[in-house]
Amino acid sequence: MALSYSANLGFLWTELALPDAVRAAAKAGFDAVELHWPYAVEPSLLKQALAESGLPVLGLNTSKGNVDAGEFGLSALPGRGDDARAAIDQALAYATAIGATAIHVMAGKTNALEARDTFVANLRYAADRAAPAGITILLEPLNLHDVPGYFLHDNATAASIIEEAGRDNIRIMFDCYHVGRSGKSILEEFDAHRERIGHVQFAAVPDRGEPDAGEVDFATVLPELAARGHAGHFGAEYKPRRSTDEGLGWLAAWR
Repeated sequence: MALSYSANLGFLWTELALPDAVRAAAKAGFDAVELHWPYAVEPSLLKQALAESGLPVLGLNTSKGNVDAGEFGLSALPGRGDDARAAIDQALAYATAIGATAIHVMAGKTNALEARDTFVANLRYAADRAAPAGITILLEPLNLHDVPGYFLHDNATAASIIEEAGRDNIRIMFDCYHVGRSGKSILEEFDAHRERIGHVQFAAVPDRGEPDAGEVDFATVLPELAARGHAGHFGAEYKPRRSTDEGLGWLAAWR
C-alpha cells in the first residue's frame, strides 16, 4: 500500500526560509507540506513556492498568544474571546491566501471551569467561518509531559467536544506521538475515534525524533492505520536528531 507523507515545516528544514523549506520538501519526495505559525512570511511568497513545487498545503495553527506569558493557544481561555477569534480570523485569512485545507485551533493552557464552554463556542465560530471556504477545523490533544496544563489532552474529550459543537467540519488531529507519549495504544485510540479523525501525524516515541527509531514501529503502524480507514496524508511532525536531510532515510525506505 502506497502511503502519502506530509512534511511538517514547523520542525523540518527550520534553518531555511519557509518558501525554501517547501522546495526542500518537494525535492526530498514528500507529497504535501503542513505548517505551524507561518504568519511572518508574506503569503504570496509561500504561495509561489507551493505552486513551483506542486505540493498541497494541508494546514496551519492558530496563534499561540502571548508566548512570554507562557500561553500556548487561546481558544479555551475564558475572558480571551476577542483574542481567540482574532487568531482564528488571522489563520483563516492566511489559509485562504495560500490554499490550506485545514486549521488547527489551539485550545491553550487552562483548568478553568468555563474552559470547555469557551472552547466549544470558539470552535463553532471557527467552523462557521471556515465552511464556505471548504476548510476543516482541527483540534489536537497534546500530551501533558510536553505541554503541562494544556486543556485538551485526550481523544475522548476531543470527540465529545466535537459532538457538542455540532459542526460537520470539525475533526481530530490524531497525533500518534502524543497518543504514545500518553501511554495509550495508537491502534486502539484510532479505532475508537476513526470517524472523527481528520489528519494523522507521527514522530518517534518518546523522543519525538525521526520515526524509524523509538518504541513504536511506524513502518508497520502507519500502513495498519491506512488499512483501518485513514485515506489522507501522514504528517511527519518530528524534531530531527541531526539535520533534516541526514534523517530522511526512513522516507526512502518506506516508499
